[in-house]
Amino acid sequence: MLRAYKYRIYPTAQQTELINKHFGCCRLVYNLALQVKNEAYKTQNKYLSAIDLCYQLPELKKEFEWLKEIDSQALQASIKKLDIAFKNYFRQLKDGTIEAKKKAYIKEQKIKGLPIDSGKLASIGFPKFKSKYDKQSFQCPNNTRRINWNEDTLGLPKIKGIPIVLSRTFKGKIKTVTISRTPTNKYYASVLVETGESIPAKKMVTEQTAVGIDLGLHHFIVTSDGVKIDNPKYLRKKILHLKYLQRQASHKVKGSNNRRKANLKVAIQHERITNSRKDFLHKLSHEITNQYDTLCFEDLNIAGMTKNHKLAQAITDAGWGMYVDFCKYKAEWKGKNILQIPTFEPSTKLCNVCGAVNHTLTLADREWVCANCTTLHDRDENAAKVIKNYCLKNCGGVHRKKPVEMLALAKSTKQEVIRVGNYL
Repeated sequence: MLRAYKYRIYPTAQQTELINKHFGCCRLVYNLALQVKNEAYKTQNKYLSAIDLCYQLPELKKEFEWLKEIDSQALQASIKKLDIAFKNYFRQLKDGTIEAKKKAYIKEQKIKGLPIDSGKLASIGFPKFKSKYDKQSFQCPNNTRRINWNEDTLGLPKIKGIPIVLSRTFKGKIKTVTISRTPTNKYYASVLVETGESIPAKKMVTEQTAVGIDLGLHHFIVTSDGVKIDNPKYLRKKILHLKYLQRQASHKVKGSNNRRKANLKVAIQHERITNSRKDFLHKLSHEITNQYDTLCFEDLNIAGMTKNHKLAQAITDAGWGMYVDFCKYKAEWKGKNILQIPTFEPSTKLCNVCGAVNHTLTLADREWVCANCTTLHDRDENAAKVIKNYCLKNCGGVHRKKPVEMLALAKSTKQEVIRVGNYL
């Protein structure tokens, strides 16, 4: 079983400089590989695999000797990530996700009365060049990673003895270590470990140990057992202070130290909100996966729901998708089941007693009476019961999509480095 452990690291000034060099060089190699891959297809109609691109790295190091300061495995890992990005693109192209995104973009532009950008339309879902303003990270996948539990240090190729806060221990073989930097200039090490444990077998799906879960905005979740958990609304509670900090930052001179400090305050506020939300979702998902053997959710089209600008901020603040993802991997570890009702199956408007559909139900109605069996329903609790009943009758589980196989640097030129030099 693979498990990831994230730790805070406190690199010295010299280690910080070397880590930042890794960020920039890995980003450069990724961008060069993407450019060469695109040009090879356009000019020669040829797909370059990740192996083909990695074979070009020695030639690239002869031309740019400063790449020798960087761990070669980290550079190769960035190219392999590009190959994964292409596999994901072709998978989405095959299952129709890309086409749906293009239609949504065209519809949105028509509603706004704006012209359709053909270049943007064609690039939807396609791997993009990385910017220095994106998330900064690099991966060390080789066998030279060491954690010294006595001295609390982390050893990486080219970077030895990084101070690390080992808040929890683990047993197993380290597979990869990913170093990342947040917008608040904090550094973290995410350690992927092969624990040697086998994934437990799935437990039997029974009505007694199953629960239907309805995700909402007023109550974050309502279960078929009648349990209601309020939505903490972390962003809404801090939005006024966040707007104040953003307004203060916008008044500073661009490029000045004062603007940099003000932007750091904004990033810190965003980080606090994110950490609070994740803490709530982790605790709730841990509790509910311990309590039940089968969790039944509705497969919500969250991306489509956020097109409604009146509800978009509230939906993203709730973190429904993150909560379901947390429940999925925790259930996998514990041998529990995750079942999902299809997106367009009626749940809120369907009576869980007789199956009649209430077509007149609106978003403002929190309770309603079934015209067929005269049962008084709590809107959310009824939806949770409908979700549970449907999943128990149609135990299809979560549909896993198989990745599509995809082939993924011709010799780089100085012009290519100049073109992506903005990303360093």
